[in-house]
Amino acid sequence: MLAADSLQLALRAITAQRLRSFLTLLGIAVGIAAVILLTSIGEGIHRFVLGEFSQFGTNNISAMPGKTKTGGAPSGLPSSARPLTLEDAKSLERLPHIVGVTPNVRGNAEIEGNGRTRRTLVYGVNSKSQLVFKSTVRSGQFLPPDDEGSARAFVVLGAKVKDELFGADSPLGQRLRIGGLHFRIIGVMEPKGQFLGIDLDDTVFIPAARGQELFNREGVDEINMAVEEGAPAKLVAERIRQHLIERHGREDFTLVTQEEMMATLSNILNVLTMAVGALGGISLLVGGVGIVTIMTIAVTERTGEIGLLVALGAPRRTILALFLGEAVALSALGGLFGLVLGIGLTQLIHFALPALPVHTPLSFVLLAEGIAIAIGLTAGVLPARNAARLDPVEALRTE
Repeated sequence: MLAADSLQLALRAITAQRLRSFLTLLGIAVGIAAVILLTSIGEGIHRFVLGEFSQFGTNNISAMPGKTKTGGAPSGLPSSARPLTLEDAKSLERLPHIVGVTPNVRGNAEIEGNGRTRRTLVYGVNSKSQLVFKSTVRSGQFLPPDDEGSARAFVVLGAKVKDELFGADSPLGQRLRIGGLHFRIIGVMEPKGQFLGIDLDDTVFIPAARGQELFNREGVDEINMAVEEGAPAKLVAERIRQHLIERHGREDFTLVTQEEMMATLSNILNVLTMAVGALGGISLLVGGVGIVTIMTIAVTERTGEIGLLVALGAPRRTILALFLGEAVALSALGGLFGLVLGIGLTQLIHFALPALPVHTPLSFVLLAEGIAIAIGLTAGVLPARNAARLDPVEALRTE
């Protein structure tokens, strides 16, 4: 039998029972749509989170006090580890491939200016913070490159703090009280937006030494470094490690590279994306069971037809291919319908909830359709084998 004839027979068998065929492919379509929708949301969140971290640069290294086996932000709890100091940060600037180093002392404090008071996040940094974290100044200037020990009492406001305290007026040159210390405002930052739930505009920046005085700290919370583009981050991190060991006498600090953090985060997000995709895959399993059921019924209903084909000389592999083709056609059509439904729902959700990131890569679409066809092949094997093994005499006798 020619391939065209086999395809025609398979399509005719599907259209002969339109409602039953539609309900069968609907099971596959719902499963594919669920997989597309959930993985699109997962992939969208994946790209969004990685993009959030990338806005601070892609080649950064952070050093934190205390030796741990896993990286992360310091907890803020008291520690017996030897603190990292402003001198440590200064010494790191001399290492090759380091283009910017800033100490970081952070805390929450009450600020008062223009007759208004509020609490906000205070960062003690230096002039290189702007380079390390890829931030820009909207008006005025950032902290000047003063010596750490004699840094002047200057402050740079985040965009939200400026709006809350001074409204449309320019704050440049005015005084601001932070805790018990007084500062002069020299700049306002460009809006940066949210970062994993943290408002980056609800911040103020002061010199690191002033931050230590304000929060009564001996050391710094961390040291952030920007590495020259194209330089191997692992090699630079090893040089930093050796340098700090020479200064401290032992490895009592933790280094975290942006590359390692992004890789770890990407792996976690990939697992989450696959997990939500697997939840949608349960619907595909139900659709596969539906195909097995329908094809088994079809073999029973068409026993006489199978006997006639065998009696006329059709090889058993043709019978096998005929029923397999019918199962694959059902699942492929269901897959296409599911892709249209899934992508449509994804775009509808994105339109209704613009803040929810969604993204459907072409690879997901091709994989989903491939899975649908594979389910059709797998689910159709047993009924097709049963059809191919029917005895022609017994099959014709059923007529």
